[in-house]
Amino acid sequence: MHNPDDHERDIDLADLGDELSALRLCEASALEAMRRSLERHGQLDALSVFDSCGQLEIIDGFKRVRAARALGFPTLRARVVEVDRAEAKILLVALHDRRGLTELEEAWLIRSLYREDHLSQPAIAARLGRHKSWVFRRLMLVEALDPVVQADVRLGLLAPRAAVAVSQLPRGNQHELSDVVIRCGLTVRQTELVVAELQDLPDDASRTQQLARRLDGASRSASPTTRRAKSAIDWMASDVYTLRRIATRLQTRLSSGELAALGLDASLLAQESLVALAPVLDALCQTISTVCAFKTPLPKEDAA
Repeated sequence: MHNPDDHERDIDLADLGDELSALRLCEASALEAMRRSLERHGQLDALSVFDSCGQLEIIDGFKRVRAARALGFPTLRARVVEVDRAEAKILLVALHDRRGLTELEEAWLIRSLYREDHLSQPAIAARLGRHKSWVFRRLMLVEALDPVVQADVRLGLLAPRAAVAVSQLPRGNQHELSDVVIRCGLTVRQTELVVAELQDLPDDASRTQQLARRLDGASRSASPTTRRAKSAIDWMASDVYTLRRIATRLQTRLSSGELAALGLDASLLAQESLVALAPVLDALCQTISTVCAFKTPLPKEDAA
C-alpha cells in the first residue's frame, strides 16, 4: 500500500479533509510541540493522504496540519497513496507501528472498519495481522464505553488508559466514575483501584452512593476550614486570572481545529456547551463595560 511510486507534492491546506481524525487523539501539549517544531524547522516529513471521491483525506499528519493552519501556512508537502477508505485505516495502523496507538484509538479504528466498512472481525484480524480475539476485545471495549466518557477522553479531561479501566463498570456508573477521576485528579493506577473496589459492591445503587461519597470528600478537602478567608479583591483577582487562563486555553483548542476532530457525538456535545457559554460571556462583557465606565478620578496634585 506504500511504495516508492507514491509521489510527493505541495497541497493547499484548504483542500485537505480530516475524516479519519475521529479515530485519533490529539493532546494540546503534543499539538503545541508540533507548532513549535514547524515554526523552528519547517516541515520535516511529508503527510500521507488518499483520494476519497475527489477529496484528499489525511491518513497521517493531523497534528502537522492543525499546527500549520494555526501558523497560517498555505500548503504542506504530502504523499498521495493509492488506497480506498478501509485500506487507509489499515495503513494508519501500519504508519504508527513504532509509536503505537492507544487502546481506545485501536478500538475506534476497529469499530469503524466493522460498522462503517462492513469488514468481518476475522477479516479485520487478518488485515491487521492480529488474532481475532484481539479484535473482539477492542470492539467490546468501545461498544461498552459510555459515549460521554469517550467525549471526556477526546476533550483531554480523562486519560485513555483511565477510560479503559472505567469501561469495566456498567454503563450506569461510568459517567459518575469519570467525574470522580477528573475532579479528584486520580492517576490511572488509582482509577484501577477504585474500579476494583466498586466491582465488589452488589449493585449500581451501591456504587453510585460510594462515588457520591468520594466526590463529597474531595469537595471538603479542597476547601479546608483552616484556610485564610479571602477578601473581595482576592477573590476578584483570582477569578480574573482563572478566566484569562481558561479562555486562552479554550481559544487555542478551538483555533487549532480540535472541535472538528472530536467525532460527531463528542463534537455535538462540545458545541452545545459552547453555545450555552456564549451568552454568559456576553453578559460578563456588558457588566465589565458598565462597571469600568465609572472610573474613580485620580487625586489632583496640591497647589504649590
